[in-house]
Amino acid sequence: MAKNDPEHLDFHVDRSSPVPLYFQLAQQLEAAIERGRLAPGSLLGNEIELAGRLGLSRPTVRQAIQSLVDKGLLVRRRGIGTQVVHSQVKRPLELSSLYDDLEAAGQRPATRVLRYDAEEATAEVAAALGVPEGTEVRRVERLRLTHGEPMAYLRNHLPAGLLAVRGGELESTGLYRLMRGAGVTLHSARQSVGARSATGDEAELLQEAEGAPLLTMERTTFDDTGRAVEYASHLYRASRYSFEFQLLVRS
Repeated sequence: MAKNDPEHLDFHVDRSSPVPLYFQLAQQLEAAIERGRLAPGSLLGNEIELAGRLGLSRPTVRQAIQSLVDKGLLVRRRGIGTQVVHSQVKRPLELSSLYDDLEAAGQRPATRVLRYDAEEATAEVAAALGVPEGTEVRRVERLRLTHGEPMAYLRNHLPAGLLAVRGGELESTGLYRLMRGAGVTLHSARQSVGARSATGDEAELLQEAEGAPLLTMERTTFDDTGRAVEYASHLYRASRYSFEFQLLVRS
């Protein structure tokens, strides 16, 4: 039996707790998925077996499973059973690359380079990078995947001459890692996060329905001299991705 089989996982519920039993089970299942103890493709077995093993009622188990189906972590497949689809990536808002964050979370990132060439800076890109409009900049477009499934569409603009890389390097590692390897010291960034609906082309690229919600992120990154070294405009699948904020209280 595989080590990520649910029978090997130690789920337990506290009947004296005010927290509903279904929610306790759902939290433990979600934690097992996020930590890789239940890998994509794992089968949970049927509700009757799981209820009997845990000493819970079938409706309680069904409600726990449905809550994770609603989150997109589980899927019910006719003739197969309830199956783990994927874990949602929860990314802290800090100066790090998506590739490194996914790798650290055990998500097996992969990259498809869609474009890597030079172009003239638009007014938007020029303002972000602090260069005159029409200045030559390097444009990088990538599709980031985890477990073979699209996660995000990444578009980055870099000052010309900042980084000399080959497409193969962009497929095998993150942009920030390549920049650091080239001697660029990343110091700070100005970032905004938002949301909007997917266009037809974006939906096709990210394997979502047209009009599906997408998270947006725009970031201008600066080196230790204050020079802008990157302008990023990224799209993330809201069904697979979320940003985490840590807020500090000022006295």
